[in-house]
Amino acid sequence: MTNRAVVLLFLSAAAALSQPARQPASTPLPPGVKVERNLVYAHAGGKDLLLDLYRPSRQEGAVPLVVWVHGGAFRAGSKEQAGGAPWLAANGYAVASINYRLSQEAIFPAQIQDCKAAVRWLRANAAAYGLNPARIGAWGSSAGGHLVAMLGTSGGAEDLEGDGGNLKESSRVQAVVDFYGPTDFLKMDSKALAGGMKHDPADSPESQLVGGAIQQNPDRVARANPITYVSKDAPPFLMLHGMLDPLVPVNQSELLFAALKKAGVEVAFHQIARAGHGGPEFATPEVRAMVLSFLDRHLKRK
Repeated sequence: MTNRAVVLLFLSAAAALSQPARQPASTPLPPGVKVERNLVYAHAGGKDLLLDLYRPSRQEGAVPLVVWVHGGAFRAGSKEQAGGAPWLAANGYAVASINYRLSQEAIFPAQIQDCKAAVRWLRANAAAYGLNPARIGAWGSSAGGHLVAMLGTSGGAEDLEGDGGNLKESSRVQAVVDFYGPTDFLKMDSKALAGGMKHDPADSPESQLVGGAIQQNPDRVARANPITYVSKDAPPFLMLHGMLDPLVPVNQSELLFAALKKAGVEVAFHQIARAGHGGPEFATPEVRAMVLSFLDRHLKRK
């Protein structure tokens, strides 16, 4: 299979499989959940950046918030791929499903700057929407997994904040759920499954993200690597990855897990034996219970 064919496979998989429980906009919301769509959280690249905010219909006091970041190889997908958003909102959370600039619109660090701008906007407007600004988590899959890992580890990296507004607010998050996100792009091909996607070519998603073939731009790749920023100040992480993933090798999560453990960060890592890149294995009752338990422990604690 040519790399172009595998890239097309990556994009189709990202659109069809990379969400733990994709929620099309036309699907009715679960009972007890409401949504406000197309809230403008920043302006960048000549356009509005939008998010959809899911909340419990009835809530007593400020609720914890989870920022959902969609996948799509950094060049596809949208906030309408809301993942676990409606389900989490039915369990006492607000969930903001965000858009961010894709790689054909702007290269890195635009994507993480947009994510950080969304967190800052949500903090600045927490009172208006009944959110607890001290209890914000982030959850994403694939490219979204990479970006939430970046949110988690780069809380002190001022050069990644951007100028998306509300700069007096913090962009730090208090918990991260990372589903099969890439980390060190330079090591992806060396650990790829036979017949899996090639990441070194200039037309790979990672090369397009950083604006050049990754092996020829190690400094740019390092800046886009969440492991670069790991410190003891990172929030707790929950990581899941399929052992048969043909697009993002499971070693990518292994590398981040090892770095977090070395830094003394609380982290749990679960490898799913028969899972590939997304799919139903990531939306089982057991996985949802695991995610909910993790978020409850870190975002609902007294």
